[in-house]
Amino acid sequence: MSKIIVFNFISLDGYYKGPDGDISWHRHGLQEAEYGLEQMKKENILLYGRVTYEMMSGYWQSAEAKSGNKAMAEEMNRAEKIVFSRTLKSGNWNNTRVLKVNITDAIKRMKQEQDKDMAILGSGSIVTQFAEAGLIDEYQIMIDPVALGKGTPIFNGMGKPLNLQLVEYRAFDSGVVLLRYQPI
Repeated sequence: MSKIIVFNFISLDGYYKGPDGDISWHRHGLQEAEYGLEQMKKENILLYGRVTYEMMSGYWQSAEAKSGNKAMAEEMNRAEKIVFSRTLKSGNWNNTRVLKVNITDAIKRMKQEQDKDMAILGSGSIVTQFAEAGLIDEYQIMIDPVALGKGTPIFNGMGKPLNLQLVEYRAFDSGVVLLRYQPI
């Protein structure tokens, strides 16, 4: 049975995206990059909603990503990816499957049928849906030392409380703090 892991970065005031989807405020220091690469080498299946998928595929396939962060670009481009979308016809990023089915039912089946863990990167609406359905096994949240004042909350529209237990924390030299939680 596989696990679902959420990996997201947020501002001090709880936003994972700033106004107009801006994420330029996230600090991508060397330590954070090493941590991210270490996580990618675990060969999880990456899960995305359409908007995050289009942003990630556009960036990680670019010459800028391949020259600026070659090792991570190689891992991201190699990874198996699933994008949930009602409108996307096919993926333009290698190793991508597009699922148009009920995503909660699909993930319940996938958790039972495979051994590979799955990681949600970004994709706030999917995080909220899966959290409400009790499908997420671990939350890895990187908190950046910045307050945005407005943006999109990580659990936007969540209809019930989510009780979590801290299982690990780590501070990076940049001031970013990683918090790992599991549902209680």
